[in-house]
Amino acid sequence: MADLTNKVAIVSGGATMIGWKTAEALRDAGAKVVLADIAEEAGEEAAEKLGPDVIFQRTDITDDEQIDACIAATVERFGGVDCLVNVACTYLDNGIDSTRDEWLTALNVNLVGGAIFVQKVVAPMRERGGGAIVNFGSISGKRAQLGRMLYAVSKAAIIGMTRNQALNLAPDNIRVNSVSPGWTWSNVIRDVSGDDRAKADLVAGPLHLIGRLVEPDEVGATVAFLCSDDASGLTGTDIAVDGGYTAIGPEQKVDQVSKLME
Repeated sequence: MADLTNKVAIVSGGATMIGWKTAEALRDAGAKVVLADIAEEAGEEAAEKLGPDVIFQRTDITDDEQIDACIAATVERFGGVDCLVNVACTYLDNGIDSTRDEWLTALNVNLVGGAIFVQKVVAPMRERGGGAIVNFGSISGKRAQLGRMLYAVSKAAIIGMTRNQALNLAPDNIRVNSVSPGWTWSNVIRDVSGDDRAKADLVAGPLHLIGRLVEPDEVGATVAFLCSDDASGLTGTDIAVDGGYTAIGPEQKVDQVSKLME
């Protein structure tokens, strides 16, 4: 297990299923964690379940003052900031028919909000001698998907932004990486499937080498690793926590390929 003893982390989007499972992994590794989210009821509930080392701070990442307030509250409560995990996003996406306002809204949440959070957290990280930042990309930022545009473009931009942040923050001993989950048991898939995990796994299985959805715990464990000194040699890279989704092409099942060879 990653060791984050005496470290302090902020998780934006911390009230989501993936967010609080990530926070749980960070807490289990020894970190103090602040859940930053606009969903107050879910955020407070998650913090209560995770225990005294985790608090909730209502934060709209499209509002610079609220980002400032979140960082200030974290420093006041726990003494500093060592890690930032940018999970928060919107799934607003009407594909090719998306309006200008929808484009600007989606990019403001998915891309710009995280970029500004990184910009503002640099100063307290410098005071701690460095830090680790993990942005959330997605398989959607690497592969074309029917009906998608805003989400896919924003996630591709996050992966590119991560490389540039890593380059520019290296002199401050701040590592920046991203994770790109595959289909993961999350708020959106839970809602779309009617909270039917078996159905979701049945649909996702053929697209992933592991034959199922990725668990939010698996994503959280990878984030905790990237935040720890065990990942000291990693910066500017993207980790595909996607169950093999991006490793395969249209021939998604081994038996399909075999039939072509007969």
